[in-house]
This record gives sequence, structure tokens and C-alpha cells, in this order.
Amino acid sequence: MPAYAVIVGSGALTLPFDFEPLDVSLRTRYGEASAAPLTGQLGSTKIIMLARHGIPHRIAPHAINYRANLALLQDLGIERIIAVNTVGGIAPEAKTGVLFFPDQIIDYSWGREQSFSDFNKLYHVDFSEPYDQRLRNELLAAATLAQLEVVAGGVYGCTQGPRFETPAEINRMDNDGCAIVGMTGMPEAGLARELAIPYACVCLVVNPAAGRSADSIDLDTLAIVSRSGMERIGRLLVSFFESLEEQN
Repeated sequence: MPAYAVIVGSGALTLPFDFEPLDVSLRTRYGEASAAPLTGQLGSTKIIMLARHGIPHRIAPHAINYRANLALLQDLGIERIIAVNTVGGIAPEAKTGVLFFPDQIIDYSWGREQSFSDFNKLYHVDFSEPYDQRLRNELLAAATLAQLEVVAGGVYGCTQGPRFETPAEINRMDNDGCAIVGMTGMPEAGLARELAIPYACVCLVVNPAAGRSADSIDLDTLAIVSRSGMERIGRLLVSFFESLEEQN
């Protein structure tokens, strides 16, 4: 069975099987990864969990060493990556609480280390489908089995953070075709493509984006929605990994 990584962001994700810290160095050829990965096993499926923002949650989106995180997972033999992201909803279908599976991305971030390319190797990769179609379809099938409300398809707009966007910025993103907005979708997806590791993303919509609601963005409300939504993502992942076991 392939070894899987789940990269988690804001919000605590719990699964009904044990994880323990993996005794590995966080130092990579690209610097230090965000946190010590956790390792667990469901049947014959090996699962590594990595906290994108560190443990405790402390690293801002623009300051994450995405290259080190992906290099560490590659060194651990990870063959498929599931990314979990919390986002704001721009399009009407991106309602608060829904699980959103983007199929495209627009990168508005800047100043981040975007590539593994250096003076020794140049990566030109096809990014016309940013997310691995097969893995994405398997996750959608698992969501159906778990009877979860999802949106299958749409554009993720990745902003710089850590501040939230202005209503004018959200209007521009809406005009560009973005359905959701987050701060960590890139360069993570592009780096996974350079390493040829299949990568798919499931987003939890935790709030309407700026200007899409009469209310201002409230961090306490976001935390409440995130806690309940992470339970649903946990159900999705259990359904996904159990379906893998049934196939083998």
C-alpha cells in the first residue's frame, strides 16, 4: 500500500486510531520542517500527519518552509499527499461548513520559495491540473460514502496572509473566478508536483470572505466552525482509508 501524508493547517484534526511522534530530524536540505511528523497505521496503510503551521500553531502562512515540509515527506517515502485547508467562501456554493474540493488554483502570494529549481536542476512541470485527479476522485467517493456535504470543483485563490483580505480584493478574486480564498494552497501544491507526488486538497469553509457577509470576520466564530468541521474531515479520511483497506 502507498504511504500517505495528511498535511493539516488550522484546526485540530483527530482520527480514531493512534498516532505517535516520528523520531526523525526536521532538518532538510531546504531548512527545517514545520513540526515533527506523527505516524499511524490503519490496517496496511501507513499514514504520516504533518502540521503545516507547527506545533503549537505558530508559523504564519507566508513564513512556512513549504520546501522543507515537502522534502521531509519525500525523504520519508510518502507516495500520496492529502492537504487539509481552512478557507473563506467567495462563491454562493462555498457555504460555511461545507467541504470544498478545488480543481484549480490562482496564486496571489509573493516572496515565497516557489520551486525546488536551483543551479543544479530546473523543474518545468505541467500544472494544468494542479490536483491529482485520481486521488481527488477517490476522496470525493469517500465523502459520498460518509454522507458528507461537499462541493466538487472550483478555484482556490491563495493570498499572502496573515491578514485577511479586503472586500475589494475579494471582489477582484471573484471576478477572476475564485470560489474560495485561503493562504496556504501555494506553493505547496506546486512543490508536490515537482516531486511527482500525487496531491489533492480538501478545504473546510469556515467563514464568508470579506464583504460576503454583513458581519466582520470573527476569530472565535472561525474556531467554533473549524472544530465542528474538522470532525467531518476526520470522518472523510476514515471513510477514505477504510475504503482503501477494503480494496486490498
